[in-house]
Amino acid sequence: MNNRNKIFNYLPFLIVLSSLMALFLLNPNGTSKVLNYNELRSLLKTVEVEEVTVTVGSNVIDVKGSYKDNNRNVYFKSTIPNTEGQSDALISMLEKSKVSIVDAQARNIWMEMIGNIVPFIIFGAFAVFILTRLNSGGQNKAFEFSKSRARLESDIKIRFNDVAGCEEEKEEMAEIIEYLRSPRKFAKMGARIPKGILLVGPPGTGKTLLAKAVAGEANAPFYSISGSDFVEMFVGVGASRVRDMFKRAKQTMPCIIFIDEIDAVGRQRGAGMGGGHDEREQTLNQILVEMDGINDNSGVVIIACTNRPDVLDPALLRPGRFDRQITVSLPDRKGREAILKVHARNKKLADEIDLGALAKRTPGFSGADLENVLNEAAILAVREHSEVIKMPHLDEAIDRTMMGPAKKSRTHDEASKKMVAYHEAGHAIIGLFLDNAIMVQKVTIIPRGSAGGYNLMTPKEEKFMRTRKDLMASITSYMGGRVAEEIYFDDITTGAYGDIESATKIARDMVTIYGMSDLGPIQYDQANHSVFLGRDYNSPSNVSGNVAYEIDKEVRKIIDECYNKAKELILSHSKEIELIANALIENETITSEQIENLLAGKTVDGDVIDVEVKEKDETLG
Repeated sequence: MNNRNKIFNYLPFLIVLSSLMALFLLNPNGTSKVLNYNELRSLLKTVEVEEVTVTVGSNVIDVKGSYKDNNRNVYFKSTIPNTEGQSDALISMLEKSKVSIVDAQARNIWMEMIGNIVPFIIFGAFAVFILTRLNSGGQNKAFEFSKSRARLESDIKIRFNDVAGCEEEKEEMAEIIEYLRSPRKFAKMGARIPKGILLVGPPGTGKTLLAKAVAGEANAPFYSISGSDFVEMFVGVGASRVRDMFKRAKQTMPCIIFIDEIDAVGRQRGAGMGGGHDEREQTLNQILVEMDGINDNSGVVIIACTNRPDVLDPALLRPGRFDRQITVSLPDRKGREAILKVHARNKKLADEIDLGALAKRTPGFSGADLENVLNEAAILAVREHSEVIKMPHLDEAIDRTMMGPAKKSRTHDEASKKMVAYHEAGHAIIGLFLDNAIMVQKVTIIPRGSAGGYNLMTPKEEKFMRTRKDLMASITSYMGGRVAEEIYFDDITTGAYGDIESATKIARDMVTIYGMSDLGPIQYDQANHSVFLGRDYNSPSNVSGNVAYEIDKEVRKIIDECYNKAKELILSHSKEIELIANALIENETITSEQIENLLAGKTVDGDVIDVEVKEKDETLG
């Protein structure tokens, strides 16, 4: 089918070429005839020939001429034997015509041959040019199809100073830099440098940036390629590209080969439903073979990164291939502050901006998220024609990164606005008065994304692991909005959809993964469990029907306990809820400092309320 389509694509150009050839070979103003001797004699007797050329050779006589027939030029030619008196007789018949006699011995045969061939050469070259343009990027690159697509970067400007928030990871990579600078030092000690280093971590944590910084510090050639660049629809192309990539790398060692998103080609073999992908598996096999073929301390270091190490083939992860795995985690508060300082180098920040406070307000943000926050703040500053980036710009940038831009045109009606205000106030009260709960940073009823309003909450202190009390407090915080709706409006809305989803997930993980229920320390499910290429699609359930029923009971028990706790707190702090809700209705957005002012008996702006005047007015009333 493909060949047929190609023929149809070329057909218009072939037709044009054929027409041009026909116009060149055929005279448009007349016809052409080839005559024998008798026909030539008859023609010369009946018509008047205007011009004729007679070429007398040793054996034959060539005659070419033309005459008029109904105002149309008719060209003729004839070849007759050169017998005795033949040429004289022919010339006598042409005595009334203009005759040119050419000596055959004096003719330039080569010039005539070239004159006849040149037009065909010109048309042939034109045809080749047209077909080449048609196939540009296609068949003319067939020999490059199996070549490696790895991009060579030899002058990388990124250094370790440009990578922040991962100090331990940089220490692990420092010896690779030392090895690329002086490999003989390691060989002399008998140490074998890791052939492959696998960087694992969530997206946006700086894995690619860290690999480039290693190449920049070592001033080594850096071959960069994505795992998807190997795989093609044709079996064997990926393996050929792998061979070519390693061949090129060995010619410029010491060097670094960086494979981004290696899970695209390094997935576990034989895990698909109905068989695997032959091209991908052959590519993976070739990578394994090439890594085995690298001699110890040969000067080629392979760095790969992925955020899905669970799907990689075990053969990739064994010692001798990817010897070392380095986890690049989300940065802590100090790391976030260092990252903000790096990305703020070319930003014009106001003097009052504290990057440490900003880092404290952004837990869970990756390096890419923090860079995006500063970039969004800079865009907002330009939009408002400000000369520097101010704190309101950064506040809005954080909200945009988390929830999207504010939908100020989509306003609530008075009833919905009041309900959303009490809903968000319910969340805020749980964060303020429950131990182990996360702290409230900002509360707003302005719609963002799919949410009618939201609470920006951060933990009081970042922990490496969470206790059962921490998880129970989180669920209680999620229940605060729904409880406030029931208490103050005797009705519920769909606004608690996301809260219920998050609370249910935490409760189920507590029961099935963390063993934090009356069912005991037994794991009934796996963390980050997902169906992978059919590997787990038909796997039997880990629990029986009776245990599944007990799991559901425990999940409900946890949710009910947190729900009752939230209800108790909201009922006991009804005055504070009304203060926060009314402030939200009036101002739409309040910060933690403004909430503290309200709870201290002040106005939102911090003005002191004159209690004595208020009591006097109530007495007079």
